[in-house]
Amino acid sequence: MGLHSRLSAPDEQVKNVSLLQDCGKTSALLRDRLNAWLQTEPFRPIREKWLEKLHPSDTIRVIVQTEDPLLQKLPWHLWEVLERYPQAEIALSAPAYDQVSHHSTPPGQVSVLAILGNSKGIDTKADRALLEKLADAEVKLLVEPSHQDLSDRLWEHPWDILFFAGHSSSQGDGETGKIYINQTDSLTINQLKYALKKSTERGLKLAIFNSCDGLGLARELADLHIPQVIVMREPVPDPIAQAFLKYFLQAFSSGEPLYLAVRQARERLQALEDQFPCATWLPVIYQNPAEQPPTWQELKGIEVDPTTQPPSTPLPRPPLRLHWAIALSLTITALLSGIRYLGMLQPIELHAFDQLLRLRPEEGTDARLLVVTIDDSDIQTQPQKGQGSLSDGALSQLLETLDPYQPRVIGLDIYRDRPVEPGQKTLASRLKQDGRLVVTCKVSDTESKVAGIAPPPEVPGDRVGFSDFLEDPDGVLRRQLLFMDVPPDSLCNTPYSFSLQLASRYLAAEGIEPRFTPEGNLQLGKTVFQSIHSRTGGYQGIDAWGSQILLNYRATRRPVAQVSLSQVLSGQINASAVKDRIVLIGVTARSYSDYWSTPYGSGPAEKMAGVVVQAEMTSQILSTVLNQRPLLWVWSQEMEIAWIGVWSLVGGMVTWWIYSRRQSSKQTMIWVVLTVITASGALCLICSGILTQGGWVPLVPAMLAIAAAAGTVSLHHSFRSQRLT
Repeated sequence: MGLHSRLSAPDEQVKNVSLLQDCGKTSALLRDRLNAWLQTEPFRPIREKWLEKLHPSDTIRVIVQTEDPLLQKLPWHLWEVLERYPQAEIALSAPAYDQVSHHSTPPGQVSVLAILGNSKGIDTKADRALLEKLADAEVKLLVEPSHQDLSDRLWEHPWDILFFAGHSSSQGDGETGKIYINQTDSLTINQLKYALKKSTERGLKLAIFNSCDGLGLARELADLHIPQVIVMREPVPDPIAQAFLKYFLQAFSSGEPLYLAVRQARERLQALEDQFPCATWLPVIYQNPAEQPPTWQELKGIEVDPTTQPPSTPLPRPPLRLHWAIALSLTITALLSGIRYLGMLQPIELHAFDQLLRLRPEEGTDARLLVVTIDDSDIQTQPQKGQGSLSDGALSQLLETLDPYQPRVIGLDIYRDRPVEPGQKTLASRLKQDGRLVVTCKVSDTESKVAGIAPPPEVPGDRVGFSDFLEDPDGVLRRQLLFMDVPPDSLCNTPYSFSLQLASRYLAAEGIEPRFTPEGNLQLGKTVFQSIHSRTGGYQGIDAWGSQILLNYRATRRPVAQVSLSQVLSGQINASAVKDRIVLIGVTARSYSDYWSTPYGSGPAEKMAGVVVQAEMTSQILSTVLNQRPLLWVWSQEMEIAWIGVWSLVGGMVTWWIYSRRQSSKQTMIWVVLTVITASGALCLICSGILTQGGWVPLVPAMLAIAAAAGTVSLHHSFRSQRLT
């Protein structure tokens, strides 16, 4: 609206009866559709609880909390339920509000600051006359004041009631308002912000804007937490504004509660609706739910005995405070951290870790290694059945065939604790003399009653490595053992793993020799292989004996190139596929059951042959030292708890924000669920991205923290709401 927003009555009465009839029909249609909407399922619990708990003689304050301008303009007083309760009145409120501490009113007269602004085209004299006749009130009139004069009055004197009559308007989307204080100046509420805040602290209880289009003003005044504001929703004709003020002041000053005084004044406007249709729709209270509406006696500083007052409905409790949402989120963090510490989340975390490993981008084959496989058909061709996977003669022939191709290191992932004729002497001589050969054995374990397997007696100890693997409780290989203290009575007495021996000999040709840090960790070149502890990542309370590291499998379906024994013996390989590589020789025959579950699968067709696992472990060492491929790393326990806490706060605080919007229960729940899903999806993407850089950060605990915090805040809010019903 422009300057003439408070409408004056026309010089000649409107005689267009058809127009008035059309307006009446439209208003009746809106009333019917409003009630049809309020009878739908989302509103049924409110209606049923209302009819169950409230008596028609009760004094009731109904507060509609919404920021939607269209919802604020609806004629809520037409709700048919209200017709049964003559002592009830509707008010509007912003979803967010707070209580402001203010000084108590000293006994005396009601202090009123009345601002009569720009009156061009309207009659504010009637408003002035009504205020001046008000009993038990001290009225200070400011007629078309300046900004400075108005601000000084608000700062220098405590007021109980602030009154404005004149032109006003709501701006743009109805979020802000403007009052015209004189012929040339207009002010927004923001321009009076500090003066109004000071006045509120000093006891301002009620603001009345008997001017047009006041919802924008009310919304801004609500941000200042003024207890009660009365405005007109739409442009208001002069007779309506004057009549409402007259009837309201008569009822309120005679002792009627504020809400009933507004209802009486509003309903008495019906007598004017034959000239001004829907006049009863215009006045509305904008309530701060944290404040109690005052009576006229209370504004005078007279304490009223609560037992003499009519019963009223309890105030709706403010929305859940932010500090409660934070406290609940931190509590969830502590509980989840405790559950995790007890190892209850370890199986789920390991499974999630496997899933993330499989999502990594393709890495490709490690060209430094070649695996020669011995399958069932190769074993069936052996002259001596049942004495080993490969006869000494066949193995000697294989080594002799490989020799011209000049491999850098040859690893025999085949147990040779006893001879398998024919060809034992030839093989024994080669094993003893060929410094490129590394053989394997198995460490004895008296606790688990594993007898162990000795290495070939011809091979010196510095070319022997143990083949032992570390299985998790679910049978999956996720850790690599580099070295350990071997029991004195073990048949296999080497302290170093087979994969470490192979990698060390390969790196020696690059001028890289192994050494140990003061903390006892292996160092190759600039790379330190930090041993894991009993609580590492998702592992909680494992036995971290020896020097263990997390096994970072290559993200590929074929980590190393493979050729069969028959292909090598028949010359079906290129020299370039062998030259200067590590060649591992091992059994892949299904009949020997040397297959292991990995993060890439545990099914019969998905398990990985033991010799390929050894190649994976060897590749990890070489790639880390020579290519700076990251080892898998984890955060400290403190960092992981903080990480879980951050995501718990995300779930809790976003849910708090959703509930603070005060949408319908169904909408709120949908938004909460979408928040949990979105945050969990973002968390998965972040954890997956970090894992590509080697970082294993908590996924499952953080995801549970999001859901638990959101659920706890929702339950707490629901519990608070039930207590109010």
